[in-house]
Parts: sequence; structure tokens; C-alpha cells
Amino acid sequence: MITFKTLEISDIDAITAMMQDFYAIDNYPIEAEATKKMFYEFIFNEHSGKAWLIYADNEIAGYVILTYIFSFEYGGKIAFVDELFIKESARGKGIGKETIQFIQKESSKLSLKLLYLEVEDHNENAQKLYLANKFEFHNRKLMKFSVKES
Repeated sequence: MITFKTLEISDIDAITAMMQDFYAIDNYPIEAEATKKMFYEFIFNEHSGKAWLIYADNEIAGYVILTYIFSFEYGGKIAFVDELFIKESARGKGIGKETIQFIQKESSKLSLKLLYLEVEDHNENAQKLYLANKFEFHNRKLMKFSVKES
């Protein structure tokens, strides 16, 4: 059975460890202590978003994080699926599909207008999962600007 638990302070070490595994897939840098501090801020600021641990048979199988954005284009609050991670040992069991369906239902409860996400080009399994759950490719390119501290 798959269940979802809203992230709490006591879960920060567990989710940070999974983030390190997730980031290692594509060699993305992560500073564990800085990440833990960000989670404290995230959990206590309801306007930042929501995060859940994903459980399969009472074991942590992964996590999902939504971050909120206000959009005039879409008429209100939208969310970015900032992270969705399923542990390697839990993949291929339908957990990703149930997680996507869960966040789609939660999005309605949260009065969100739209969900955005990004996926690596090489992650074909994730792309198939999202397409099978009514996500569609956007006709825009995601771009970024990194603000440097002065």
C-alpha cells in the first residue's frame, strides 16, 4: 500500500539523504547542511509549497516536493514539481504513477491552476510516466539565470 506523509521537521535527515542520492544520478552538487536549513524555512512557510514522503508498505520509498508560484498568465497560484524521487529499490512498482495522481488531486485541493515540472532529456521513464498522466510538453524552453552573491 502506498501512502503519503506531509514532511515534518523530524523527516529532514531522511529526505536530505534521499536528495543526495537523487542529485548523484546527474552529478548535481548538494550541500547537506544547507539543504537541511532550507527545509526548516520551507516547512515553516506555508506559502513556499508542500512536501511529502512517499511510503510503500510502511517503508520510505521516496519523496515529492511542490513549490508555489503566483502566475498572472494562469490566473493564480501554480506549482512547480520541484522534486520527485523514488528510491531505486522501489522503482517499477507503480509508485511514481500513484505519486503523480496524488499530487494532481492535491493540486485541486490546494486551488492550484497548473503544475509545471522539468525532466532530464535522458530520463525516458520519467517522461513516459508524466505523458501517461496527462502532462504535456510545453512549447517554451526553460531558461535560468543564476544570481551570484556579491
